[in-house]
Order: sequence, then structure tokens, then C-alpha cells
Amino acid sequence: MKISAFILFLLTSLSTYSQSTAFDDALAHFEKANTAANANQVFKILNDEEFADEPLVAGKDTPADSLRMQVWYWAGEWYHDQQDYQKATAYAEKALPLCKAGGNRQIEGDCLNLLSVIHIRLSDYEKAADYAQQCYKIDQQSGDPDKISSSLNTLAAIYLGANQPGEAEKYVLKGIEMAGKANNSQRMATLHGMASDIYHAKGEDEKALGYIEKAYELDKQDGREGKAAMRLAQKASVLLGLHQYADAEEVLNEAIPQFKSNGDMQSLAIASNKMGMALLCQDKKEAAAKYYATAADLCQQLHDTYNEIHARRGLYESLWELRPDEAKIHLNRFNDLKDSLYSNASAESLARYNAEFENDTLALEKHNEHRGKLWAIGIAAILAVGGLLLWHIMRRRQNRQAAINEKLTTDINDLHEKYRQLNKQYDNALQTTPGKEQDSEELTISDREFIERSVNAINSLINDGKIDAKSVAEKMNLSLFQFRQRITAITGEPPQSFIQTIRMSRARHLLDNNPELNITEIALMCAYNDAPNFTRAFKNTFGITPTQYLEKNHK
Repeated sequence: MKISAFILFLLTSLSTYSQSTAFDDALAHFEKANTAANANQVFKILNDEEFADEPLVAGKDTPADSLRMQVWYWAGEWYHDQQDYQKATAYAEKALPLCKAGGNRQIEGDCLNLLSVIHIRLSDYEKAADYAQQCYKIDQQSGDPDKISSSLNTLAAIYLGANQPGEAEKYVLKGIEMAGKANNSQRMATLHGMASDIYHAKGEDEKALGYIEKAYELDKQDGREGKAAMRLAQKASVLLGLHQYADAEEVLNEAIPQFKSNGDMQSLAIASNKMGMALLCQDKKEAAAKYYATAADLCQQLHDTYNEIHARRGLYESLWELRPDEAKIHLNRFNDLKDSLYSNASAESLARYNAEFENDTLALEKHNEHRGKLWAIGIAAILAVGGLLLWHIMRRRQNRQAAINEKLTTDINDLHEKYRQLNKQYDNALQTTPGKEQDSEELTISDREFIERSVNAINSLINDGKIDAKSVAEKMNLSLFQFRQRITAITGEPPQSFIQTIRMSRARHLLDNNPELNITEIALMCAYNDAPNFTRAFKNTFGITPTQYLEKNHK
């Protein structure tokens, strides 16, 4: 299967090589001499590919700056389509100041939108949001509902990529309203597809299914076969969330040949991953492994770490009963990729990875839970005994964690030491500001109470095995923005650093006071999924590994 995937990838690459080379050559000629004739050579390739909505032509009298602006903008669009995001960014950024200088608001908005979309692909959501907001202002001023709907769709994509589907929902629903006013079928399909992804991320799969079926219907009736195939892949994700695995398999069987025909390797890799999950959930492990192998091979060639991680995990789960030695190879690759991701990726990238990975994992876990209930009918007596034993174990662990929480809540000397300078500032304010003593004292108490409430919320979430700033904010009945703003104002550090401080404080306490626990158990009790990630975090904080810490304390 690996060989066939490679051949498909190679053939597709060869088929697009000539047109890519021709475009590169034409662009190079224009870079040497910014003439209308050279610009038209670039535009001819774009026109032949029907790349723009209408033919692109440069007049003989077109000013040089205008030529550069148009050629560089369309070069950005071309390289974005080729998934060469570095070149796409470079040309779009060269075009943008020329758009602003020339007062061409329309192409300026298009250029900003392009840069926003590119940075979404690069998982740089801060830059993406900045470009998108600038574009949205221009589109609002134009009053064009079609352009406004496009900007809103981009903003929705940014918030979805940053794992904030609640915020994304507001933008996409407004976008659908504006697309309706513009009577733009293609934009409406795109926004309905985005809405489906958002509701899928929120766990509202019935609603997501309605939106993606509408998107597919619009693309299909307008003859956009490639887009329709993407809608089917989106629909498969929703069906997996609804446990309708056979239905997901059916729609993917329709989408995958279309991706092969179009040479869309990225979509083929993602769809193969989804097919692997659909088959695995139906206990068709050998067939699942073949699709996961195709996805892994393509993702490795495309340098797509996120989706290769999914594929390697799928291969491990498909093969561990069939061919354990082969499964271990994929497990090792999975761990290497995961370590690499956590070492190199940005916080936004990790948020995106966690959201995508946990959605797929949750679907599989729910399936396994459902299948376990069916088996329970036949082995009720065994499960009853096992359940009592599990209850006893969990009860002991809960009691132990309750004691740890009580200790951590009442004994936060490390935190008080960390914020001593803050309290000194308040004390100075009391002494130097007559008539303000009561207000300053109330502020100090308020901040201390907020820190202790935050510590309690974090400890509670650590017990659940999952911890992030958004969850802490929700636990405290605050928005993520409110929590981030307040904790940063008090501590001078972002929420994730503050959370990490609490987790490491707990880790050190457990190491000091619970010699019967091993490193893996302590990692789990600090909300780490595995010992290597815990060890890495501990060393980054204290300069030594947990094992070295124990040895040092023992001596």
C-alpha cells in the first residue's frame, strides 16, 4: 500500500511539474523586467488554468507599480494553491504596501484575506487574526455583503483553528446571513461547511450534519466536484462522531476516488485517515491498516506532522493484535512525532492538534465503550467483581488525591514566595497614599483570593486528567479573556505558565511524600498522559529529571 501511495504521489507531482515550472519561469522574467509583456506571460498561465474569475490582462500603459502589485498578488494566490506557503507569504507581503499606496481597496482587501488564510494554514493565528480584522474593516466600508461574508468566514476559521468554536460560531452565522444577501451559492456552501466543522468541534453533530449536507448539495448542483468531495470528507467526520461508521465508510468511498482523480494529496491523506477510523470502529482491522498506511505515507511525504500522528496511532491500534512487532514500529514513530511536535510547535498549533486529536480519539473511545456494553451482557458476573475491585482502587486514589489537594490548597508557600514582590508593592501603596488604605487593602485581598480560587480550580481539573486555561476559566465562571487578563495582571505571566507552576508544585509534593508511587503514576496524577512529557516538563522547571530529584533528596 505504501508503494502505491508513493506512485500516486509521484505521478501527481509529475503532472503538475510542467505548469509549476512554466509559472516560475514566467515570474522570474517579470522580476527581471517589470513590463506589461512579461506580466501577460504570467497572466496567460493563470488564464489557461482558469485561476481568476475573469481573464487577467495588463495594458501597455499600465504603471510599473500597478503591474508589480497585480503580478505579486496573483503569485501569492498561485503559490497558496500550490501549498507553498512561504513563497505565497513573500509575494502577498510584497503586494500589500503597493495596494495601500495605490489606494486600491478591493485588491488590498483580497491581499489581506490571502495573508490571513495563509497564516491559518501555518497555525499562526495571531497574525491571521490581525490580517483578517484589517480585511473585515475594508469589506465593511465597501458595504458589499459578498466580501463581508468572505471576511467573516476567515475569522470563523481562525477561531476554530485556535480551538474557540464558541467564538467561531458567531462569525459563521453572521457570514451565512450576509452570503444570503449576496446570493452567492459558492460562498454559502463554504460557510455551511465551516458551520459544520464548528458544530462538530462543539460536539453538536446532529446540527453539524444538517449544515454539511446543505454545503454538499450547493457544491454538487453547481458542478464543483472537487469541493463536493471535500464536503463528503467533512460529512464523514460528523458521521464518525454520531457512531454511524458504515455510513462514514460509504461517503468516503465516494470521496476518495475524486481526490485521487484531482491529485489532491492533502485531502486524500486526511480522508484515508478517516476511512481507517471508520473501518477500525467496525472491527475491520486489516482494511483499516491499509488506509492508515496510505495516510501515513502521504503525510510523511507532505511533511504533515499532525495528520501523520493520527495515521501512526491508527496503524498501531489496527495492528497490535494482528502483527505486534509491526505495530510497535508505528507506536515508536507516533511517540517520536509527538515529542517533535511538543518541542517545536507553537501554543496555538498544540491547541489545534489537541482539539483535532481528542475529537478523533473521543469518537473511537465512545465506540469502544458502546461495544463494551454489549459484551457486558455475557460477562456480567466478571464485570461485577472487577467493578468492585476498580471501585476500591479508585476510592483509595480519590482519598489520596483529596489529601494532596487539601495539602496543596492550604500550603502554597511556593506561590506566596513567588508573589511576595507584588504584596510589597501593595504595602508601599498603603504607606504612601493617604486616604486610600481601605481600597488598597481590599485590592490585595481580592488578588490573593483570586490566586487561591485559581489554584483550587486547577487542582480540581488536574484530578480530571485534563487541564488548560479555557477549562480553568470555565471552572471559575469567567471567559478565557477575563481569566487571562486577570491572572496576567496579578502574576505577570500568562495562564499556561501559572498552571504549569501548580502542576510542578503538585509533582514535587508527590515525589517528596509518596515514595510508593512510580514516575508514571505521578505523571498521571499531574494530568500528563505519559511519563516522557512529564519528565520533560519537570526538567524544564527544576533543571533535573524526577528520577534525579528523588536520588538527590534521598542522599
